[in-house]
Amino acid sequence: MSNKVFAKGLAAALAASVALVPLMASAGELVIESWRNDDIDIWNDKIIPAFNKVHPDIQVSFKPSAPTEYNATVNAKLAGGTAGDLITCRPFDASLELYKQGNLAALDDLKGMDNFSSVAKSAWQTDDGSVTFCLPMASVIHGFIYNKEAFEEAGVEVPTTREEFYAVLDKIKEEGSYAPMAMGTADQWEAATMGFQNIGPNYWKGEEGRKALIDGSAKFTDKPYVDTFAELASWSNYLPDGYEAISYPDAQNLFSLGRAAIYPAGSWDISLFNSQADFKFGAFPPPAAAGSDTCYISDHTDIALGLNAKSPNAAEAKVFLEWMTGSEFASLYSNALPGFFSLSNHKVEISDPVANEFVSWRQKCESTIRNSYQILSRGTPNLENELWNLSAQVINGTLSPEEAGKSAEAGLAKWYAPHQ
Repeated sequence: MSNKVFAKGLAAALAASVALVPLMASAGELVIESWRNDDIDIWNDKIIPAFNKVHPDIQVSFKPSAPTEYNATVNAKLAGGTAGDLITCRPFDASLELYKQGNLAALDDLKGMDNFSSVAKSAWQTDDGSVTFCLPMASVIHGFIYNKEAFEEAGVEVPTTREEFYAVLDKIKEEGSYAPMAMGTADQWEAATMGFQNIGPNYWKGEEGRKALIDGSAKFTDKPYVDTFAELASWSNYLPDGYEAISYPDAQNLFSLGRAAIYPAGSWDISLFNSQADFKFGAFPPPAAAGSDTCYISDHTDIALGLNAKSPNAAEAKVFLEWMTGSEFASLYSNALPGFFSLSNHKVEISDPVANEFVSWRQKCESTIRNSYQILSRGTPNLENELWNLSAQVINGTLSPEEAGKSAEAGLAKWYAPHQ
């Protein structure tokens, strides 16, 4: 072989090897895929440096995608063998499908996995609960955020029962300086997420009712669900004028500008209000009826981290995941992102007072998750999307609570055997 031919061959081989470099991390270097592109500074400035203090030999890179593009991007990368070592997992079906396709490794034998309850792991398990394929990271909690100045001006106290809650709303409406509640129905999803799924667990008794829907022993035409829709319908008396045209960002602005007294909330709104509101605000859980023995909160599993089953760095990735099961990560993540709460059993001291109020409800109320997320939204019509529409229509007065219950049940019966 001539030197010229050898040189050309060597050059071609080097070019090919260079071309492959971006496709996989080198040994000991981990790449995290995520849709949380707003988290990049938190990972780079806090979480990864904390890990490297203990494991300086393992390099970690956080490489997020745009939230709306994440599922398609990760699926394409996994199919092409170019995905990172650690895959941020959405709850339930999207991640379950990745596991079924052989893209996520089982993590049941991961050291520290026993720091998470069965409810915490439920969003990232097979239907029978036999395999856990992502490490739970954080949940979001539903409740109500309130303007402390508005409450003082109206002379009302934080309600502890459902009856007190509506007495407060009536007093604020009568006083007239503030819209009693900031929410609209234009985007629909918040009517279900911060409405139906917020107040409903106190009616259907949290996990007991959620699991009964799955096994078919409960139906949406039953009293707990119709009563939830009925309470939701009453909210129209307290929402701003023209609420049918108010979007989610509009409602956020109404509250942060100090024009509403109460905001039906997800805890993820805390950071926004911290940055925008110039008044003090607090939070209270969805009130149960007077005399109720137990209160329930929607403590919804939101985000987890899984191991790419084909990662060349599985050993290092497991070291990182095991570190994430500990109390240091739980505290770092919960405090870096007020309103996103560690799903581990570790006691975490949260510095943000409103976030701390939200998470304190775990000590006095039973936690559950949104009842449309596990199994029940796999068919057509999709239950989650149905509840968006039905909840908005109930508030708008275009559908009665009984009609909403019948419609939700009829939708499930079209494809889900336990409801047929």
